[in-house]
Amino acid sequence: MHSLILTIANRYLGPILLVLSLVALYRGHNSPGGGFIGGLIAASAILLRALAQGWPETERNIRVSSTTLLTTGLAIAMVSGLPSLFLGNPFMTSIWAPTWQIPVLGKLKLGTPLLFDIGVYLAVVGFTIKSATALGGDTYPQSD
Repeated sequence: MHSLILTIANRYLGPILLVLSLVALYRGHNSPGGGFIGGLIAASAILLRALAQGWPETERNIRVSSTTLLTTGLAIAMVSGLPSLFLGNPFMTSIWAPTWQIPVLGKLKLGTPLLFDIGVYLAVVGFTIKSATALGGDTYPQSD
């Protein structure tokens, strides 16, 4: 089934959703949001594309399997806790790099919480896509 409305919505909303997911990811380690909600927004952009273009076309454009995203995200989240152990602190203690002032973005704070959120982001995207394809079976989503 090919839907003109979904194709147009995907063309305009898809990139906006992906940028919004990255904003939620970055803002989340200091404010509400973070890797989980950012991952859900990114997965919704991917699923919107799948509904508009069909799953085979979407899989060709993603180029990374959902299992790889899931396992890489879990590994990154786990590794984010290790630097604190090497410094003699408890596991998952936050470690921050010096703050930089960037004209457009404002203060750029990098640290292990952001690394953890990136891991969660990838894991949520991978899990959501994997779940959607598992629930839909071989026919999800179908296009003409």
